[in-house]
Amino acid sequence: MGAVGTSADNAAAEAFNATLKRETLQGAKRWPSAREARLAVFKWITRYNTRRRHSTLGYLSPIDYEQQTTDKVLLAA
Repeated sequence: MGAVGTSADNAAAEAFNATLKRETLQGAKRWPSAREARLAVFKWITRYNTRRRHSTLGYLSPIDYEQQTTDKVLLAA
């Protein structure tokens, strides 16, 4: 993290928010209610955290990565 006002200031949060906006809005200007908006964000976060492939995990989803790690530990035991 950089100092306040630098380009590195809060870069991770900015990238997360940009991805959230890009993938949830998808051309929609508004939701019918605040509840619908919260549900859309919740659905996106659930997918983002569990099924979306991450480059730091070798382009595996977190679930697949954990399963792969668990299988290796079980085979080593």
